[in-house]
Amino acid sequence: MSESSAPGRAGGPDLTTRERILHAVLRVIGTEGVVGVTNRRVAKEAGVSLGSITYHFATQQDLLREAMLLFVAEETGRLARIAEERRADVGELGTAAALVEQIAQSTRFGHEEIAPLELYIQAGRDESLRDVAAACFAAYDHIAKTVLASLGVPDPDRLAGPVVALITGFQLRRLATGTTGDTGIAEALTTLASGAL
Repeated sequence: MSESSAPGRAGGPDLTTRERILHAVLRVIGTEGVVGVTNRRVAKEAGVSLGSITYHFATQQDLLREAMLLFVAEETGRLARIAEERRADVGELGTAAALVEQIAQSTRFGHEEIAPLELYIQAGRDESLRDVAAACFAAYDHIAKTVLASLGVPDPDRLAGPVVALITGFQLRRLATGTTGDTGIAEALTTLASGAL
């Protein structure tokens, strides 16, 4: 989730106006929460005209939904690239769990990375965001299934959700407490997957 590792993050020059707006939405949510998302605030953050917001997005819900989808598409793409690059390193469960923990510990929580957590909570309040939240978790589940299947874990579909929940919970705890040391992810993943094996 680090800004430096995701192409186009933080509003780089290669982004379209629409993408700049969505990244601005994520930064606003990450600093002020969902209540801070106003067209005027987003336009200022994105460096676009106020009319650009309403041209690209009809409603506030559209802004929130599309920002969440953009983040997850970029993040799951980043994670998939790492998994592909390190596929040869992930020959056995302990190694894979250690790699997942290493990736999790290297994640920097900038404003754009905090925003999806806010949006997941908002989906609990706003049913119109739940299908997007479900699509986001399905994307994470897909990556988990791929890794679990490559390790020979039987029925990776059944275990993917708990693995994603475990990592998400550890990351939320790390964010909330400021923990930077050993998170325990590797040990917990090894225990969970070993039970399935």
